[in-house]
Amino acid sequence: MQFNRQSNRLLRHTSCVVVLALVLITTACYRPNAGMVEILHVSYDPTREFFQEYNAVFAQYWRDTHEQQLTVLQSHGGSGKQARSVMEGLEAHVVSLALAYDIDAIAERTQLVPEDWQSRLPHNSAPFTSTIVFLVRQGNPKEIHDWDDLVQDDVQVITPNPKTSGGARWNYLAVWGYALSRELNGLALPEAASEDMIAAADKAAYAFVKRLFQNVPLLDSGARAATTTFAQRGIGDVLITWENEAFLALDKLARYNLELVAPSVSILAEPTVTWIDAVTTRRGTTDLARAYLERLYMPEGQRLAARHYFRPRLPEYADAVDLNRLSDVELFTIADMFGSWEAAHEQHFTDGGSFDRIYLENMREGGS
Repeated sequence: MQFNRQSNRLLRHTSCVVVLALVLITTACYRPNAGMVEILHVSYDPTREFFQEYNAVFAQYWRDTHEQQLTVLQSHGGSGKQARSVMEGLEAHVVSLALAYDIDAIAERTQLVPEDWQSRLPHNSAPFTSTIVFLVRQGNPKEIHDWDDLVQDDVQVITPNPKTSGGARWNYLAVWGYALSRELNGLALPEAASEDMIAAADKAAYAFVKRLFQNVPLLDSGARAATTTFAQRGIGDVLITWENEAFLALDKLARYNLELVAPSVSILAEPTVTWIDAVTTRRGTTDLARAYLERLYMPEGQRLAARHYFRPRLPEYADAVDLNRLSDVELFTIADMFGSWEAAHEQHFTDGGSFDRIYLENMREGGS
């Protein structure tokens, strides 16, 4: 009898364990379909408003198709600073950074993403583009119309720091490319140009960019901080900035009485996106992260990009009124003027590159 009572107790205990295990297994299997999921998106400054709206649209799509409540956490800052944060351990599921070089750096230094990351999505993983334009005070009192006007003695120029801001690097290369195009009479390095011709053009571009930076009173860390300095703090006569950031300032900061000026020549800025494989694999969010980026190329993603003043890769999906307000400007690419991002970075933004030399020379000579 005692043995039977012990056996019954053991059987009941075992049954409870089995039932509990089945509950846990069932719950674990059910949670991905009916639970909640969270991802971190690390991005550069001028995308805040666009991704705020896109996140809501994508979260609705994900809830409808996967029965999951999605929360997208956003982090914004200078593109270079954001890339370093990811390399130093910030667990981003996806990144959208101002230039491909910043994601290349993540791939090369950490192996968090494969080196061929740019081939995984259309258009070299750049779902939309932008360019670089000017914001000036109402009435354009300094009569600023093109890059040459930014080197006048009485013009104060606001632009962020190319060491921390991807947008600032686009600004810098837009200025340099303009000066090169003027020397070489075209928007691309001619194949027949001799080394001496290119060296002379680079020397002239160096002098032009150096003169412009003598008019820069301070260097903010990112594009949004530079907009705040110019519009809200009232510093400077002209802001060099992303086209989408300029339009956003006209919309959201109308009380500061600003105007957009498009230069005759500017650069095609191509911000890029990717998912961070090491993070999404560990957290089981690869399919989600990939879908989040792939849908940027879908009609709703392209339409939202144009609505937020970006240049959609697929303009047929955008509203005509959004496309028609974009600046009419001749554009050159990184490949046209610099060969590649690697070559541009090596020449201009490494320690001891052209920006460092210009900055130090201006400091020694009493400039900004």
